[in-house]
Amino acid sequence: MTLAPRAVLVHRTTEYEELLARHGTHGQAAFFLSTRGRDIDEVAERHRRARQALTDVAAAVPLRWRGARVERADLDRFLFGPEDVVVVVGQDGLVANAAKYLTGQPVVGIDAEPGRNPGVLVRHRAADAAKLLPHAAAGASGATELTMVEAVTDDGQRLRALNEIYVGAAGHQTARYRISSGAAPGGAEAQASSGVIVGTGAGATGWLGSLRRQSGAGLRAPDPHEGRLLWFVREAWASPTTGTSLVHGELTRDQRLWLTVESDRLVAFGDGMETDALGLGWGQSVRVGVAGTALRLVG
Repeated sequence: MTLAPRAVLVHRTTEYEELLARHGTHGQAAFFLSTRGRDIDEVAERHRRARQALTDVAAAVPLRWRGARVERADLDRFLFGPEDVVVVVGQDGLVANAAKYLTGQPVVGIDAEPGRNPGVLVRHRAADAAKLLPHAAAGASGATELTMVEAVTDDGQRLRALNEIYVGAAGHQTARYRISSGAAPGGAEAQASSGVIVGTGAGATGWLGSLRRQSGAGLRAPDPHEGRLLWFVREAWASPTTGTSLVHGELTRDQRLWLTVESDRLVAFGDGMETDALGLGWGQSVRVGVAGTALRLVG
C-alpha cells in the first residue's frame, strides 16, 4: 500500500518566544527591551503573524495526508522520508537550514512575514498552501532546481549545504591543512588560514559574495541553478612552510577541492549551522564539490 504524502512543516522559535524563555514573563521581557530602546509590542506582533501563518498552513494540509512539525534546532535529529512535502514557514534562511537534510523532496517556501523577508526562497503566502501542496505531491513539475555544495570525508561522513560550506577551525582561528583543486588530488599546497569557503550561486549574495568582491579575482558568480561553485581561502598566511598560491578558484561538476588536515581538529559546517558540523582530525581528508542532489523549490 502506498503511503499518503506527509507534510513536514519546518519553523523556528520566534524572537518573542526566545525572550520569554530567557526572562520568564512578558513584563520582564518588555522591561529588558525598553532598556535597549525597543518596544515589545512590535516583537509580539511579529510572533503573532508567524504563528498565524503556521496555523493557516497546517489547516491547508489535505485531510488524508499525514503531518509533522520540526523546529529549526531539531532538524539534525529529524528523519525526512522520500514521500515528504517539506513546507518551510519563516525566512529565506530557514529554507537553507532545512535543505542540507533533504534528498530531493519538494520544498514549498512560505513567507511568514511578507515585506520583511526578501522572499528569494520563501516565495509564497500561507493562503497559497492549499494549492501548492497537492502540486508538490504530484511531482512538483516546474520546480526550480538549486545547486547545492557537498563535503565528503575519507571515512564517509557527508554534509550538504545550499549556500556555502566552511572548513577550518571551530573558533575561526588559524587552521593548517594541505589544499589542491581539480578532478583528483595533486599538487597540494600547505596553508595556514582562517578557513576555506566553498559556495553556490544561491549563496553568491551572502558570505561568498563578500569574499568574491574582496578577492578582486574577477570570478563570475554562479547562477543558483548552475553546476559550478566558487571557493576562497580566508587570510592565507605566507611563511617558510605555508604558501598563498591557491587562494581562490571555481569548481565544475567533475572537480573537487581537496583538503588534508594538519591541525589537531578542524570542522566543516554548512550555512552557518556550527552546531551540526563534521569533526576532522589530523591527517584526515575531505573533498568538497557540487552535490549530487539539488534543492527542489516549488514555484
